[in-house]
Amino acid sequence: MSPSSSLSLEAFCAREVASFEAQGLKRWMRPVVGPQGPRLSLEGKSYENFSSNDYLGLAAHPTIQQRARETLDTYGTGSGASPLITGCLEPMRALQTSLAQWKQCEATLVFNSGYAAALGTLTALAGPQDILILDKLCHACLIDAARMSQATLRVFAHNHLEQLEKRLAWARETMAKRPASERGRIGVVVESVYSMDGDAAPIPSIVELKDRYEAWLMVDEAHATGIFGPHGAGWVHELGMQDRIEIQMGTMGKALGASGGFIAGSFHLIEYLKHRARSLVFSTAPSPVVCGAALAAVELLQTQEGQRQRERLHLNIRTLQGAIPPKWQSGGAQDGDMGWLYPGELATPIMAWMAGSTQGSLDLSNSLAEHGFWVPAIRYPTVSRNGARLRVSLSAAHSPHVVEDLAARLVETSASYCSPS
Repeated sequence: MSPSSSLSLEAFCAREVASFEAQGLKRWMRPVVGPQGPRLSLEGKSYENFSSNDYLGLAAHPTIQQRARETLDTYGTGSGASPLITGCLEPMRALQTSLAQWKQCEATLVFNSGYAAALGTLTALAGPQDILILDKLCHACLIDAARMSQATLRVFAHNHLEQLEKRLAWARETMAKRPASERGRIGVVVESVYSMDGDAAPIPSIVELKDRYEAWLMVDEAHATGIFGPHGAGWVHELGMQDRIEIQMGTMGKALGASGGFIAGSFHLIEYLKHRARSLVFSTAPSPVVCGAALAAVELLQTQEGQRQRERLHLNIRTLQGAIPPKWQSGGAQDGDMGWLYPGELATPIMAWMAGSTQGSLDLSNSLAEHGFWVPAIRYPTVSRNGARLRVSLSAAHSPHVVEDLAARLVETSASYCSPS
C-alpha cells in the first residue's frame, strides 16, 4: 500500500496540470480542419499558417495525394506486422531503395517517426562501455535516446568547437586508461539545422574533429532534408561531406509532406540496425500509404518541379530576411532580449524570434493571431526557461507579400512591448 500521505495518480496529474497553467506552460491540441497548407482553419477562424514544418508545401500536393490513393487501393491502410515479419510491404522496400539512391549511400532504414529512428539507432549502437557527446541543443529524441543507451554522456555548448574537442580528448584519454576489453566507441551527435534556433552546425569542422579523435558521427538532417543540397538531399550533401559521416538521420514528416523517419548509412550499419533497433523490431511497420506518399515526394524533389519548390522557399526566406529592420536583428544575445536570434546566418526556413519571457511569447503569439497570423509560442521545456520565443516556419506555399505582412506585424507587435535589444 502507498503511504496515506501520497497523492493518488489522478490528484498528482491534476496538480501538475494546474502548475503548468500557473506558469504559462499549459499546452493544447487544437484540431485543424483541412490539410496542412499556407492557411489553416482553427476553431472556426482562418489564419496564415507560419507554424508548420511543411517547408515545401508537399503535404497536400496533388501528385503525392494521387500516389497515396493508388497505394491505398493496392496495399490497404496498414502494414499489419513488424517489418521483420510480414510488414515490409513493397512501398516500404521501394522507399528505402529510393532514399538510398537519393542520399548516395549504401542503404537506408525507414521507421515510424524521427523519434523512433533516433531511439532505435542510438540504443543499438551505444552501451555502458561507450561515450556519446551531444550538442547542447540536440533535439529531445536524440537526448532521450542517448540517455536510454546507458552510454556515458557529455554535452558541449552549442556549436562550440573548442569545447567539443575538449570532450573528445577527454573521451579518448578515458578509453586509453581502460583495459582493452572494456574500451568502447566514441560517438558525436549533432543536427545539421537546429529546429528551434534555425542555425546550422559547422559540419566540416566537426567531421575533422571526429576523425582526429577516432569517433563516429551522427547528423540529424530533419530540418535540412529536401531543402538543401543536390535535389534536396540535405545540408551534408550541400557540403559534399556525405562520404565522411557514418550516420545520417532524416524525416519524411517535414519537407517531404508525409510522416516517418529514416537512417542512411552503410550496408552493414543498416543490416545491424535491422537486428538491434528495438523501435523497429518491436513495432508495426509504417503504413504502406505513408510509404507511397513519401516515395512520391522523394521522386518529385529530384525533378524540375522540386527545384522550383526549393527556389520558392528560398525566395520567401530572403523576403523575410529583407523585411526585418536591422535594429531587430540582434535579439537573443542576453536573457530578456526581443528580436531575431540568428540574423545573417545560413538561410533556413526557421526564424527564432526571441520574446523576452514566457508571458511575452504568449502575448506576441496571441496578438499575431488577432491579426490573422498563426505563430505559436515556444516555451519550456521545448526550449530553456529563458529561451521563450516565436518560431516562424516558412513554406514554399507562402506568397512573398504574406511573408512581408507577417514581418511588418511581428515588428509592430514586438515594438509595442519593448524596444529591440
